[in-house]
Amino acid sequence: MPLYRYIERDTFIHRMHPTVKVIGLVVMFWSVYWVDNPLALLPLGFLLLFAAAITGSSGNFYALRWLFIILVTSTTLMWMATYRPGPTMVHMPKVDIRKASILFGLGKGIKLAELLAASVLFISTTKVEEFTIGLAKLRVPYRVGFAVSLSFRLAPLFVDSALTIVDAQRLRGYDFAEGGIFERLRRYATVAVPVFMGALRKANNMAMALEARGFGRLERPTTYLDYPFRPSDMVAFAALAAIAVSYFLIYWTGYGAVVA
Repeated sequence: MPLYRYIERDTFIHRMHPTVKVIGLVVMFWSVYWVDNPLALLPLGFLLLFAAAITGSSGNFYALRWLFIILVTSTTLMWMATYRPGPTMVHMPKVDIRKASILFGLGKGIKLAELLAASVLFISTTKVEEFTIGLAKLRVPYRVGFAVSLSFRLAPLFVDSALTIVDAQRLRGYDFAEGGIFERLRRYATVAVPVFMGALRKANNMAMALEARGFGRLERPTTYLDYPFRPSDMVAFAALAAIAVSYFLIYWTGYGAVVA
């Protein structure tokens, strides 16, 4: 099970300037935010799938396929039960099925799936140090950018610690698959204590290491990494700006809304 989802490839998205990648992630979130109509969201979804295919990130998407399915299905069903404008298509004893509620729920589900897809594509094509530099170029305070990028490093380490503890407990004869779902959850709760204690030790060791290296003495620390801004980055930035403006216009003209 790979803990880090970065895919090493030599594509134009991988070579893109880190600042443009961060802006691209923001643009994806911005565009999805304004639109509820699933038909208007589909082009953005196809664009993300195309980017995943050319960057070799399809494996990461496939690994999370059930999460995508659960997000879209559960969100659609929830809004079908609670959002009830417009005429009834099918009358049922508990819930009336309406066209507007189906479209609205499906749109909300696709929005969540596209937010997840944009995030998966970002971490599949962006190294942690690139993320830090991208935030710094956008004038994000260094401490904030470092804290955000640090979470990308620590989360896989915590997952690795949890998997190691689970394997160790299984070797001792502790069966995590025994009993019902609540019993299994209760058994996995025993993993939380050693993981939490290990996290505290890692945090303490990291704090001492950062202090020994003079963390915080400079507002804008220097770096040996240099990412030149190429003409292709300008083209990518223009394309992202066009996507952001287009989706705002879709919202502004009303085509992004679900009409009852």
